[in-house]
Amino acid sequence: MEENLTFLIEFLGCKVNSYEVECIANQLEKNGYRLFDEKKDCEPTIIIVNTCAVTHTSVIKDKKMIRHYKNKYPNSILIVMGCYASFDSYYISSTLGADIVIGTQNRNKIIELINNYKSTKKPLILKNSKQWEYEELKLDHFLFNTRAYVKIQDGCNNFCSYCLIPYVRGRSRSRKKEDISKEISRLIANGFKEVVLTGIDMSSYGFDLYDDFNFSDLLEYILENNKDLYRLRISSIEESNIDDKFLYLLKKYDNIANHLHIPLQSGSKKIVEKMNRKYNLHEFKEKIKKIRDIRPDIAISTDIIVGFPGENENDFLETYENAKEINFSKIHVFPFSARKGTLAEKMKEQVDGNIKKERVNRLIDLSTILEKEYEKRFIGKKMEFLFETGHNNIYKGHSSNFLEISVNSNENINGKILEFIYKK
Repeated sequence: MEENLTFLIEFLGCKVNSYEVECIANQLEKNGYRLFDEKKDCEPTIIIVNTCAVTHTSVIKDKKMIRHYKNKYPNSILIVMGCYASFDSYYISSTLGADIVIGTQNRNKIIELINNYKSTKKPLILKNSKQWEYEELKLDHFLFNTRAYVKIQDGCNNFCSYCLIPYVRGRSRSRKKEDISKEISRLIANGFKEVVLTGIDMSSYGFDLYDDFNFSDLLEYILENNKDLYRLRISSIEESNIDDKFLYLLKKYDNIANHLHIPLQSGSKKIVEKMNRKYNLHEFKEKIKKIRDIRPDIAISTDIIVGFPGENENDFLETYENAKEINFSKIHVFPFSARKGTLAEKMKEQVDGNIKKERVNRLIDLSTILEKEYEKRFIGKKMEFLFETGHNNIYKGHSSNFLEISVNSNENINGKILEFIYKK
């Protein structure tokens, strides 16, 4: 009797993790596996959890998810990978009961690892190698997303003082431009209208691979070789990416999404330096101004960390006032989370949790005001929306500048581009 092969995949964290699980799902499907259906199937053959380690809270969620699936499906082969798995592999194997632990490498060997475990029944831990190379994980369709993420690089060289990522994902390495463009072409051929470029530190794209080819050059290469692409979205871009060529492309190509996410992390000169962030606030503001000179209606969102060691009330107010002056369309606010092994973990003047919480709430309140002010500019205007999700005849779509609309439709409009009057 033929074995009934099923898989269940979960992930926590960033768009890179989302992309990676989609690639693994593609591999599994090509090797005879199908997506687990709880209504039809008793237990999945394999369970894959792709973990995150960006904050302490992320790790708590990782552990909870691993325990949940181990208890719910004890006979399944449990595979744990990702950033948390990179530095706590033995605990994940011995205490949490994972059968295979593989960190942030060796994902392209997933079938080989599964077959090996099936024959030996021995728990397997594959530690990250110190020889970091870009791991090509090809895909041509998405199981879980209606928006197509395309990964262009992995790792990071910046070593911001609060961040664990360079230690668990290694140094920055770029994906070949030809492989990126070909993957986008396959996705367009399979009906995807929006592609989102993602990576761990896209600002470093190309430096390890080419003599004179950076992120802006990659954008131009993609757009010139994929003229049928309806929309190209950039998941996150550092201020250093915004060079003259990037500004030129923003003016030339309407299909670059009218939304940029540019992490600030802090608006205090003192805290920016302690974070080892490589920009100054004057240049940051100048870049924002140049972008808005080209696209006055563009949405610009950001990340800000609150309660970094040594941040006093004046430092926070400096951040608050700078965020208000820059006039972001949305602020993603995070309380500082000490990560073991980073410089910030050992810094003096750790900020009290209650103070962090109060500052987080103040910045969230500011974000709410700025969001409403931005949205108000578009109410009553006719805009194009690409619809991506639907449930019980309610479909949600996003405009180029990432405004969301919900529409009631008896027809399945997922993946369609439709015009509607924007209302909130």
